[in-house]
Amino acid sequence: MERHYLRKSSRLAGNREFKAVLTRKLCFSNELLKLHLAENRYGRPRLGLSVGKSLGTSVQRNRIKRLLREVFRQTQDQLPAEYDYVLMFSKKQWQGSGPDNLSLGQLKEAFLRLIADAEKRIKKQ
Repeated sequence: MERHYLRKSSRLAGNREFKAVLTRKLCFSNELLKLHLAENRYGRPRLGLSVGKSLGTSVQRNRIKRLLREVFRQTQDQLPAEYDYVLMFSKKQWQGSGPDNLSLGQLKEAFLRLIADAEKRIKKQ
C-alpha cells in the first residue's frame, strides 16, 4: 500500500495564496462543503482550509480541520494535480446537529462528490 503524506509544500500558506484562489471565482458547494479552485504551476494539488468561528469552539473547529486534511491526504492522488483547493466549512453551509457528529467518511464522500462535480463543469467550459 502506497503511503500518502501531506507535506508543508502541499498546503496554501498566507493570505496572498488564499486570495489568489478565492478571486478566481471557480466555486462549487454541497450540503457540507464549499470548494474554491484555481490553477497552480506546482504540478501537485495544494490545500487551504477555512472553518468559520460560528461552527463552535476551537476544539470543534480544529477537529473539522484535522478531518478535512486527512480527507485531502487520502485522496490527493485522485485529484487533478494542477489545482489549488480551498475548502470552506461554515454553519451557514451546514445545517446538521453539530460538528461532533461528523465522520471522516461523510466528509470524504462530500469532498469526492464536489471534485467530481467540478471536473464535469470544468470540462464543459
